[in-house]
Amino acid sequence: MPVPGTAALRLSALMVSVLYDIDLRPTEDGIVLTGPLPVAVSWAQCRQALAGHDPESDTGCGRLARWLVARQRIAHLTPAELAERARPVGLPRGHVLHPGPAWVRDNILGDTLDLGLGIVGGGSGTAHEVMVVPPEAWSAAGIDPAPWWPIARGYLRTMSMLAVQRRARTRRDILRPMGDCDVVTLLAAKEYRTPLAAADGGMAAVAVPMRRRGWTDLRAIDPAFAATAASLTAPEERGFAGPLLVTPDEVVMIARRAAPSYR
Repeated sequence: MPVPGTAALRLSALMVSVLYDIDLRPTEDGIVLTGPLPVAVSWAQCRQALAGHDPESDTGCGRLARWLVARQRIAHLTPAELAERARPVGLPRGHVLHPGPAWVRDNILGDTLDLGLGIVGGGSGTAHEVMVVPPEAWSAAGIDPAPWWPIARGYLRTMSMLAVQRRARTRRDILRPMGDCDVVTLLAAKEYRTPLAAADGGMAAVAVPMRRRGWTDLRAIDPAFAATAASLTAPEERGFAGPLLVTPDEVVMIARRAAPSYR
């Protein structure tokens, strides 16, 4: 796709302002995110945020909107606050919220699941919503988040162990979030995968069609459930489009043609 010019970027910014309720003001050099602490964003940074997508498409507008919201949010927080809010985020490969390879800090074996950095309380939803922060947004703010990754990774380890303890007590087949870690994020932790797999002979079949809910007893679920449930879930909240095989070291998507019947 040709590199979008200023006119196309300006139109995209105006569309984002209307569709996503983001207060901004276009300028000759870019846009200004208005508010108590105005944030200047250049047209070059807008192009980075689009990552080659059509600036007037739904995908392009969504990427730009999320980039701008993240950029503005981190500009309003001190380094100490950012460190406190650092959280891990697990996303399926190709997910609408996935910012790309540069965001990934931990590749889970299986070419299905990536783990990166976000901040809690950064979105427009609940206080426990974790916002994915694209690496270019950190760079534009002049911030290096690398020192906070061990904090986020430690948080995931703690939440994973708590989630495992809860499952041992309840003995339920439903996978649920723990703390600020949704189910997809929990699957990125070996501390979570190991007992999950061990309970099913070393390799567990699970369905996680939405980020905040999963199921382990697939023998009681229709084989088409994962794909159907994922397709009916909003793209931002969607998990994996098919069943997964989980081992202590891997998360692998089962090919549709090879998906077992579980009956």
